[in-house]
Amino acid sequence: MKFMVQTLAAVGELQRDLQRELTYDGLRTAEAKGNMGGRRPVLAGETVADVRTAYLEGQSLAALAREHGVSRGAVRTAVADLLPEHVADESAPVPELPVTLDMPGKVAGFLRAAELDDAGRVALDHGVAVRRGTG
Repeated sequence: MKFMVQTLAAVGELQRDLQRELTYDGLRTAEAKGNMGGRRPVLAGETVADVRTAYLEGQSLAALAREHGVSRGAVRTAVADLLPEHVADESAPVPELPVTLDMPGKVAGFLRAAELDDAGRVALDHGVAVRRGTG
């Protein structure tokens, strides 16, 4: 009985590995042909240009979504490189956003017992805002 279960497990693992390889082969073949994977964008063509222009003129994402009958996510995808959090230059530093630590007593107690760097210890003890990567 044990041997049979082990054999079935090995066959299942072999099948999963084979399926994974076939999937990767298909993705590489499609990429070589120039096909992109994933879902097609809802907004395309001139509609994207209109949405981008309206966004630059100050219209909100929600208003654009209502106007074009799509989700805010679709509008966000169309204007992704125009959003403040988009960084066009890879070498440019990412802006640091302040993070405030506010946690229940058990979590704070656990962190007090953990080894933290100086910035993390100050933030935990005094409740000050720290920037990402410094605490």
